[in-house]
Amino acid sequence: MGEPQQSEKPFVISKREVWEAYQKVKANKGAPGVDGVTLEAFEADLRNNLYRIWNRMSSGSYFPPPVRAVPIPKKGGVRILGVPTIADRIAQTVVAARLEPRMEEIFHTDSDGYRPGRSAIDAVAKCRERCWKTDWVIDLDIQKFFDSCPHDLIVKAVEANTDQRWIVMYVKRWLIAPLQHPDGSVDARDRGTPQGSAVSPCLANLFLHYAFDLWMARTFPSLRFERYVDDAVVHCTSKRQALAVRTAIGQRMEQVGLTLHPDKTKLVYCQDSNRRHRYDTVSFDFLGYTFRPRAAGNKRTGKMFTSFAPAMSRDKIVAKGKEVRQWRLHLRTNDTLADLAEQLDPIVRGWMTYWGHFNKSQMFALLRRVNAYLMRWARKKYKRLRSQTRLQAWWDRLVTNEPGMFAHWQWVTDCGLSFAGR
Repeated sequence: MGEPQQSEKPFVISKREVWEAYQKVKANKGAPGVDGVTLEAFEADLRNNLYRIWNRMSSGSYFPPPVRAVPIPKKGGVRILGVPTIADRIAQTVVAARLEPRMEEIFHTDSDGYRPGRSAIDAVAKCRERCWKTDWVIDLDIQKFFDSCPHDLIVKAVEANTDQRWIVMYVKRWLIAPLQHPDGSVDARDRGTPQGSAVSPCLANLFLHYAFDLWMARTFPSLRFERYVDDAVVHCTSKRQALAVRTAIGQRMEQVGLTLHPDKTKLVYCQDSNRRHRYDTVSFDFLGYTFRPRAAGNKRTGKMFTSFAPAMSRDKIVAKGKEVRQWRLHLRTNDTLADLAEQLDPIVRGWMTYWGHFNKSQMFALLRRVNAYLMRWARKKYKRLRSQTRLQAWWDRLVTNEPGMFAHWQWVTDCGLSFAGR
């Protein structure tokens, strides 16, 4: 596809930008939007579909369809995920790609969410180091952030960082695109930016850059924090300071149209062997990790001590355990072990890659659960393994002779007696 001449369209958007946006959307996969068009169906007429997006965006005539609302169960309620159509995700990705370079120029060093060369693990690692240096943490929870952030301030933040009129115009259209529920009902939107859309992380980051990061840098320049989009932790040297800072942050959130969750926002004492004060709250969750006092060993002296450290959270362990159960491995007796490894390894390896950075032993019980269901599969598939003794002998030979068959066997090869017969 050739590049358009500048005089052909009121807005200069290259076809290459649309193509690169499509490549990103394709890599992320994802479900169809309200039109029911899957990625495969979109690709069946790829050239014309991409041309249509480019033509409408560059002429100013692109209007987003409603966003499909997908309820996702979570602890204590339901989160609504917004799923745009494939075409709309591509259009949003074009705009996000235009904004991101500017955002990299201005963003605070402790904002790590959805930025090139940074990850959630980087934020967890910084948080760990700072918990060792300061005694207190404010665990912040912004109540219904993605449903509540005010449109006017989002638009103002975008306008401050681009001179492209079409970017602001399309951001405004996406912000008010209605949400369509599974029953067909449609909600108009005058606040918020739905989780799940390609441009939402970009807009959320930009809004919080002004609403939180720069405000913290001005108001409390000596304090360190980690922010990953709307998930944030602030480090304080004393309880008195932490109480004052929490109050100030609450007031700041109200100024920008947000509210701190009264129950989930909390002060935490980073208790360890050297910190002996008494305080009720000594743990918090951040990006799927639970920070709390944990037994640790000094490699040089061999002595044990208590460290305030992160590990995979209990909520995540329970959720992934349910996912393992939903695989229903014992019913897949037509598959071979190699089939199961091919299907399961990318999932389990992803868990290991993320939660294996800190105190990976916390997830060993989860990995043993995977082994237990593999043993259950073998007992169901092979009649000769109905005996527990024969099953265990077969398993021992397997993990010895084929140690690389499943990624998690690097860490755990047993299954735990409580699961072997289930």
